Amino acid sequence: MQTPDSPEHFDKELCDLVLAVAPRIFAVVEECEVRPGLKDGCVAAWGVAFPEGPVHVITADGTGQMVLNSPERALRWFTRGGGEDGVTARLVWLSRSGGATFDHAEAA
Repeated sequence: MQTPDSPEHFDKELCDLVLAVAPRIFAVVEECEVRPGLKDGCVAAWGVAFPEGPVHVITADGTGQMVLNSPERALRWFTRGGGEDGVTARLVWLSRSGGATFDHAEAA
């Protein structure tokens, strides 16, 4: 990337670049039927999927980590009881905000 004419233009190009190559963040949620017709769920893990490369997953309590080939591979680690009358897992993706900033306070 070459430096544009103005610092403001360069900063915008850097922010656009960050948005273009940013990894996607997802949660692995576990669901179970607590009684007929009533489900319960929780966030079991958080994941980061890079555009090209590995997927990093860490359990919600921070005690376990794994590196996988795809986000879908995490589902087998969080589905128990074969999915029948047990716990099933799904991926929930955080949406992209469409913005980037150099200011940490504005990013939150």
